[in-house]
Amino acid sequence: MWHKIFTRPHGVVLSSTIGISVGITSTIATVFGMFLIPISEEFGLPRSSISAVYPILAVTSALIYPVIGRWADQFGSRIVILIGTILFAASIATVSIVQGLVQFYLIFAMIGLTGSVLGPILFTKVIAGWFNKNRGFYLGMVSGVGNGTGSTVMPLIVVILLASFGWRGTFQSISLIILLFGLPFLIFFFRDPPKTPIPVEEDDFHVLSDNISDVKNVTFQDARKTKEFWMVLIAIPLCAGCMMAAFTHIVPILLDRGMPLGKATTVLSTFALVTIAGQIFAGSLLDRTNNPRIVTPLFAIAVIGVFLLYISTSYTGLLLSASLMGIGLGTEFGLLPYSISRYFGLKSYGVISGVMYSVVAITTGFLPMLMDVVFDIFGSYDYATIGLMVGLFIGTIIIARLPPYHIEKTAEKVVKDQPEPVVSEGL
Repeated sequence: MWHKIFTRPHGVVLSSTIGISVGITSTIATVFGMFLIPISEEFGLPRSSISAVYPILAVTSALIYPVIGRWADQFGSRIVILIGTILFAASIATVSIVQGLVQFYLIFAMIGLTGSVLGPILFTKVIAGWFNKNRGFYLGMVSGVGNGTGSTVMPLIVVILLASFGWRGTFQSISLIILLFGLPFLIFFFRDPPKTPIPVEEDDFHVLSDNISDVKNVTFQDARKTKEFWMVLIAIPLCAGCMMAAFTHIVPILLDRGMPLGKATTVLSTFALVTIAGQIFAGSLLDRTNNPRIVTPLFAIAVIGVFLLYISTSYTGLLLSASLMGIGLGTEFGLLPYSISRYFGLKSYGVISGVMYSVVAITTGFLPMLMDVVFDIFGSYDYATIGLMVGLFIGTIIIARLPPYHIEKTAEKVVKDQPEPVVSEGL
């Protein structure tokens, strides 16, 4: 039993989970709202000027995602991730010496370029290559536990660091966490999937070879001609952008309502924590059917969560709101990589997912900034929150109309379909 924990595929799961937990979502996007007020006060600038780093991160990520996806398809994910992790940590540390707004923007452009390597594209590509039968579960677990744990723990760490070292020292500390905690696991345990199948007896969750796959591998050029490509490209980035806008502004919204920082941070952490369960649950559901519509109710739940954020004044109601939104965000995180692998296969997964996540980067970058623009105009996040509900509702309708995956025979089914061998009883 215990030897299963130390198999190479499970080492990849562990290192991928930790790699995602110290990635750009957890260490930058999740906690940047906590830096918004102290940085804007130090520079004497409106909040929208500081939160302009969101579209900067979005644009740089959108530009680099297809590139790193192609690099991963050609050279493997491991080398790209290791180099990117070092550069990402260095970029975050550099924030601590910024002296002006232009420098601030340039450094965050570098963070967007380097941090995208620790985003979802490369890790989900590797996990999808290692696992087939329970792919949704493992994609959900790696991304869900990684993003969820990182997004739950990092706000708590940042609260302590901000009180002790200020925002500059906090960015230095985040850089050290990435180098001293995340990098060693990636060096020792993270490996690209083999190009030949692993024997079933060596690991229960074996890799399928290129010619025995669960779906026909297609190129990016072929994928973009399908309606599935465009439906996924519109719905999931729209929903993800709305949810990340809500996620990154929970603390400012609740602080403006007079809630103490500790309680506001707990609401944020609840959102992140439930995201873990939401993504694993969604992945497990997707494994049991070839129809992605099964997760549509989980998207609808997110709409209810944003509505509760809009109307709730009680701490209990806000915790419930965070829980419902966490279910929705986890589902969105889980559905995108799973759908890419099932609709289009793994051969060009890096390029296709790079394009998809580029659009996600744009929506998750610009919608949070638009919330602050609305705040600067109206002095409240109320109108922006209503807009998030509308966007989520539109995305949910599109998800409800997604067609089933065109699943072909897996290796396991191929074996079952083989005729029983004729055993001769004699000459």
